[in-house]
Amino acid sequence: MCVTADSCASTPEPARKLLTAPPSLMEERGDKESVIMGDEQVDEGKNHEHQNIQTSRSEKGQREEEHVEPEEIGKEKGMGIEETKKESELEAEVQLELRQSAPSFQTGFIRGTDLFGYVGIEAVLDQMRRKTMKAGFEFNIMVVGQSGLGKSTLVNTLFKSKVSRKSCTPDYEEKISKTVKLHTVSHVIEEKGVKMKLTVIDTPGFGDQINNENCWEPIVKYINEQYEKYLREELNINRKRRIPDSRVHCCIYFLPATGHRLRPIDLEFMKRLGKIVSIVPVIAKADTLTVEERQEFKERIRKDLTSNGIHVYPQREYDEDPEERVLNDRIRESIPFAVVGTDKEHQVNGNKVLGRKTKWGIIEVENVAHCEFANLRDLLIRSHLQDLKDVTHNIHYESYRVRRLNESNMNFSELVLSSWPLKNGTDTCETESQL
Repeated sequence: MCVTADSCASTPEPARKLLTAPPSLMEERGDKESVIMGDEQVDEGKNHEHQNIQTSRSEKGQREEEHVEPEEIGKEKGMGIEETKKESELEAEVQLELRQSAPSFQTGFIRGTDLFGYVGIEAVLDQMRRKTMKAGFEFNIMVVGQSGLGKSTLVNTLFKSKVSRKSCTPDYEEKISKTVKLHTVSHVIEEKGVKMKLTVIDTPGFGDQINNENCWEPIVKYINEQYEKYLREELNINRKRRIPDSRVHCCIYFLPATGHRLRPIDLEFMKRLGKIVSIVPVIAKADTLTVEERQEFKERIRKDLTSNGIHVYPQREYDEDPEERVLNDRIRESIPFAVVGTDKEHQVNGNKVLGRKTKWGIIEVENVAHCEFANLRDLLIRSHLQDLKDVTHNIHYESYRVRRLNESNMNFSELVLSSWPLKNGTDTCETESQL
């Protein structure tokens, strides 16, 4: 709440009391806290007397009943003190933010219980929801791995539609490319009124050659080019009302289910790409491993990632609060996800389920007891999709923007007219469809 000196001078006396309420509320709160602390000291004295009475009564056989009451009272008081501390810390943080944002104004913090009635601030969430549903949003996902690991199938399974390049290209023939090429396929997916423009970037030819030296360079170049496009749009004098976002929000890296350790190409790729994009490693075709082999393989991979200083999503340093840290710690314990992909349905106990049929049974893709596909889907779509976009914009893109501006050492107009290459020399195939 910001109040100027002139407005206080011209307002009537009742209104002036309301305007000066925030400082008095804080003072009253300080008085209340001091009274509470005094009451707690008195209560503690009473507790000591009560404990002395209990020791005298314990000789008569009533020790257990009298011993429970001080513990319960202590727990209740401890919880009250913790709640008071949390409230005071919250007010202190808000006060600090308000002072930093507007140091020349008098500021205060008003809780919901201090309001005279309903204001309607929470309605802004409905406004944001309606606006997002009307405009839609973009999500760009890259899949990287050797041929035959089921990249296209897994993407189709994630979004339960034919969204991969292989699925939507007529007369498609699988050929091993001599070089790493990037192909993009875009779709507009609508579910319950929410529109999402999904772009899948495939990288055929990665890791398929005898000499895979520097096979990650076209991928690094493509990701940086998308950052450059976005930067140019931001620096234009007449900017678009909504800048098209072609930046890669997530890179799913497919590891072959060898059961051993990470290969040199895996380590080198994730070292280089982990600095510019959010990487989520997965073990492809995990049904080829037993449960014990899968767990041992995952532990070896986590050790290799830690020993080589490779950070995969979600990074621990980006956790914003304890609640988010607890959720992300569970995810980090499951990485890499052992997944199985399929787009075929089978009957199991009278229900249709996505699964792979074998001689000994059906591997249910969305059954957590069979594989960890459901955990991967929840991470990418249901719980962390917006966080992936935020990390891309606030961390990876911001690092690129700062580096480019420092390297160029030029003003905005010169940067827009610079001759930074936009085409990476690879064949890109863009198609759009409505789903």
